[in-house]
Formats: sequence, structure tokens, C-alpha cells
Amino acid sequence: MEREKPLRLLILMSGDVGLYRFRKELLQELLHPGSVLPERTGESSCEVDIALINGPFIPRLEEMGCRFFEVPLDRRGTNPLKDIKLFGTYLRILKQSRPDVVLTYTIKPNVFGGLACRLLGIPYLPTVTGLGSSIEHPGPLRKLALWMYRTGIAGARCTFFQNQANMDFMSRHGVGSEEKHLLPGSGVNLEEHPYCAYPASEHDIRFLSLMRIMGDKGINELLACAERIKKHYPQVTFTLAGRFESERYREAVENAHHKGWINYLGFRNDITELMEQHHCIIHPSYHEGLSNVLLESAACGRPIIASKVPGCAETFDEGVSGLGFDVKNADLLTACVEKFINLPHEVKEKMGKAGRKKIEEEFDRRKVVRTYISYLNKINK
Repeated sequence: MEREKPLRLLILMSGDVGLYRFRKELLQELLHPGSVLPERTGESSCEVDIALINGPFIPRLEEMGCRFFEVPLDRRGTNPLKDIKLFGTYLRILKQSRPDVVLTYTIKPNVFGGLACRLLGIPYLPTVTGLGSSIEHPGPLRKLALWMYRTGIAGARCTFFQNQANMDFMSRHGVGSEEKHLLPGSGVNLEEHPYCAYPASEHDIRFLSLMRIMGDKGINELLACAERIKKHYPQVTFTLAGRFESERYREAVENAHHKGWINYLGFRNDITELMEQHHCIIHPSYHEGLSNVLLESAACGRPIIASKVPGCAETFDEGVSGLGFDVKNADLLTACVEKFINLPHEVKEKMGKAGRKKIEEEFDRRKVVRTYISYLNKINK
């Protein structure tokens, strides 16, 4: 990016965890060219501002060189007064930051941040990381959400999507800029997520689920499956880690933990270590942009059992690196788990290695970084 002054980039996003865990390589490359993509050594660096909810990863992002603006964003709220306040906050931040280009991620930053960029005439590039519950379920809320999306990102230079089904759906409903680009999700940092030796134990099979605990992540199906399997295979372990997105499921999870159907760990940061200790990852989600949990699971060499929905199905090859089942179907999930339990140990290990190879070939995060850099270059020639 050859400019008389550094490019100033503003990133609008909901949470610090997702920005740091899945997009820090892009930040590193923007702030220190050549750190991720050696071919860019010598190009001028960027000034990067970030606007999102305050959280534990903000100090790390600031240490990298980002300037932080706090945003009072209620990710799942539907209060129009709060959304108006959010829009006003974005306008204020845009005027303070004075960015040359804006990247937006997740629904509310895409919609209200995009609208603010349109109003001020600032180029922006939204990324649709998933449709969200309001769009996935037919009804008045879907119509409203699609209208808001059309309004918010109509002026974007390019709209990025993380799976083909999402891109096709939004296109059919007139959502998105004229130019669209499909990304391999957020990709995986292959160095930070190396292949992990498969567990030696052949009998006490351990399953792991990592999720925001809510209905749309398939918590009901997971608990039903665990109860059924434990009755016939008491030596099998189901581990669940993650925070409650909705308190309505706390009682069910704690009850399952008390009865020994699952081992609930709460929220954890040691994701790779947890994956290394388990034989297989279960992810019964109803919808995804492209599941980072499954990408990282396959990267460390763990077979996948997941619902066959866009955003999950792309991460494994059926019978080769994982097993798929029809979404919202606890019976078929249970059948997949039982099938996996009875596979020979060497087949399980082979599936894990096949998953690692798939990630290396299709989901290297450097591909995602190159794509963003390419579009930023186009805008700022």
C-alpha cells in the first residue's frame, strides 16, 4: 500500500475474543508487513483502530498497536433505542478515527456501522460471519433483519461471506454489494494449532463440545445424546465447555452434569489442550458462518461429528475425517456417536490425520489475510 501517509483502518466488531483469536494475523500483517505474509516485506504499515465491546483481550490488541474505542453493543438485544445509540456511537467514532477504509464483522456492526459509513462516504468492507438466528428462522423478524442488512451494506465495496449457502441466500434476498467474495471462513493459524498426537486410550472414548450454550448451537440434542449413550456405554465421557448465551439452559446443563451424563467445565481458554485430551469433537449447531471450533478441531487432528448444515459441512469429508447428521435430530446424532465409538482405534486416528490434511490444503489463515490485503490495496491505490 504505497501512500504518502499510513493507511488508517477502522475495524467494527462485536467482541474482543473473536477479533484476537481469529483475526490477529490480519492485524499483525497490517501493522507489521511481512510478519505473516513474507512477500509484503517493505510495504508501508497501517494505523489500525478497533471499535468494539471492552473485554479481556483489549490490552493484548492495544499492545499489538491498535487504538481502542469502546462501543456499548448489545449483541442479541432488539431494543431500537439501544440500536439508535449504537448508530450514533459509530458516527462519533468514524469522525474521531477518520479512517480511509472500514472493515465490519457480525450483524450489528455490519448493519449500523455500514449505514454510518454510507452516510459519511467512507469505503467499507463487511464480512457476513453467519446469518444469525433472526434470519435463519422465517417470520417477521427475518423480514426486518433482511431489510436492515440491505440498508446497511448496500454501499459496500465488496461483501465477504464464509460459506456459499449464506452468499446465495443473501443474494436471492437482494442483500450485499454488487461485488461479493467467498472466504474459507476465518481460516486457521496452522502454527498455533499443530497436529496433536491422538489419545492412546482405545476404550474410555472422550467426546468434547465447545459452544456458546444456546438452543441454536444444539445443546438440547447434545444433552439427549449424552444421556442415551451413557446408559449403554458408561465408560464414554462427554465434556462440555463454554459460557451460557441464554440462562434458560443452565438448569438442564447442571442437571446433566450432576447425573454424570456430561462433564461441564464452564468457559475455558485452553481450547487446544482440551482438544488434545479428547478423541472426537461434537458440534450439533443449527447454523454457522464457518465453524472455527470445527476448523481448529480438524487442524489438531481430531475427527468431527457435526450437523450437516452450511458452515459445518465444509469442514469435514463424510466418513473420511468426520461424520455428519441431519440438524436438530438427536436420534441421528446418537447413531453417529455410537458408530464412532465402535470404529477401530486406528480408523479414528486416520480420520484425525485426514482432517489435518484438509485444513492445511483448504483453510490456511494466510489465504484469508491475503484476500483482505488485496481488497484494501484496491481501495487505497
